[in-house]
Amino acid sequence: MSLVLLLQSRGGMTAAELARELEVSERTVHRDVLALSEAGVPVYADRGRGGGYRLLDGYRTRLTGLDRAEAEALFLSGVPEALREMGLGGVAAAARLKASAALSPGLRDAPVSAAQRFHLDAPGWFAGDRPPPEALVPLARAVWGDHPVTARYRGAEHTLEPYGLVLKAGVWYLATRSLIYRVDRFSTVAVHADRRFARDRDFDLAAFWSARAAEFTRSLLTARVTVRLSPDGLRLLRHVADPAALDEALASAGEPDEHGRTTLVLPVESPEVAYGQLLRFGPEAEVLDPPALRALLAGAAVRMSRLYGPPAGDPGERRPGGAARPGGSADQR
Repeated sequence: MSLVLLLQSRGGMTAAELARELEVSERTVHRDVLALSEAGVPVYADRGRGGGYRLLDGYRTRLTGLDRAEAEALFLSGVPEALREMGLGGVAAAARLKASAALSPGLRDAPVSAAQRFHLDAPGWFAGDRPPPEALVPLARAVWGDHPVTARYRGAEHTLEPYGLVLKAGVWYLATRSLIYRVDRFSTVAVHADRRFARDRDFDLAAFWSARAAEFTRSLLTARVTVRLSPDGLRLLRHVADPAALDEALASAGEPDEHGRTTLVLPVESPEVAYGQLLRFGPEAEVLDPPALRALLAGAAVRMSRLYGPPAGDPGERRPGGAARPGGSADQR
């Protein structure tokens, strides 16, 4: 059927092209074409340069109906890597092929045209070649079938009703009706395929995830840091601060002082985490409180000065044009 649908959607293909698309040998393609001809499907070989296999003009197979799994996978076809990790790559490919075959001849280039113009790359940068979690495929099967699972999560056994899966920056999460679990922390998953749970039809996975993610992020921001930012530091704030902290920080900002610096209170996860974040400001931020964090940053500034300053006793190497190396004494203003 896949061979017929390919010919129907593309007009004609060589044995090599069909073999590559179907992931079989050319010998298998020739054998399948012969079997189709014997079964009454009007497929013929177009000899000569640019030839290949074709269907008789006007022939249309009626085997284009999508089953449920293919129809569901079709709506996820914009995230092919996620489909592959969930074990649905083959199902999605079959669905796309059926959909293409059902299109009128003038629209059959639409899938290729769209793929050339839009691509969604879901995982975050520098994720590497990390394999998908072993628990992902059985959990995906349970999600699609509304099957309960018995799973071991961080050493404890749970019976769960898996409502949905979320891929966030390359990390998979499982959503139940009220909780979220990180998939790579499941050690075992047993799917009860003989049972189905009653899904809440009003459950909205996207809204649930958005609310829980915001709630989780806010719950982490338990500490507060008072900082004085230069105008450049204020512009950097949205790139350094946690997005959930940004509105509160800006709402706390006072008027700029006589040096143009703005004091505000920044929600952070902890002083230790804030230390790494605030280093990114460089000299554009001054910590006023808490004193311990101010001392940490002062120590970092001293160490950096030693790294970038001249060796002891060196008055400063001359730069081209007469300027001294930073930290030297010559030509300083």
